[in-house]
Amino acid sequence: MGKRSTFARRPMDAYATPYKAVLPLIPHIATAVYTFAEPCCGEGKLFVALKSFGFKCVYAGDVVDGLDALATNDYGNPDAIITNPPWTRSILHEMILHFQKIAPTWLLFDADWAHTKQAIPFLPQCSHIVAIGRVKWIEDSSHTGKDNCAWYRFDAHHNDGPRFFGQFIERAPEPKQEVFGI
Repeated sequence: MGKRSTFARRPMDAYATPYKAVLPLIPHIATAVYTFAEPCCGEGKLFVALKSFGFKCVYAGDVVDGLDALATNDYGNPDAIITNPPWTRSILHEMILHFQKIAPTWLLFDADWAHTKQAIPFLPQCSHIVAIGRVKWIEDSSHTGKDNCAWYRFDAHHNDGPRFFGQFIERAPEPKQEVFGI
């Protein structure tokens, strides 16, 4: 069941990342990331969107396909891990700890998390919080989700806490190739 609704959550928090949710991230990774890993890829919409901007995916996997993101450290030596992880806190927190040891990590989840006590141990390694607002997770729905979302960047080598970037401060560049089906 959702936090503020009676709708049952999808199994394993499987919500495809809409193209519009990727756009605010692009200015923040454009000069620092060439290769990325997507360990919670689901249907693959996030990695397809990133590839349309010229980023190279060196690893894509999902637990549905038998690839447990927490059971491997071999993501092909990416410049960054970029994924829309499950929001279940016990899994999310394990992923933050695991991924940031491998590469700087960008995760998409609810913006409220940063304002909770459970976030305190993770905030020193969080370097960026990029607000994106509400996301329309279900394509054919006329409604957006009920939570504001943000991209969070975690890095085991960072210990100075986050810098906040408001919604749409910079416009994302156009994709380098056309994206179909998104």
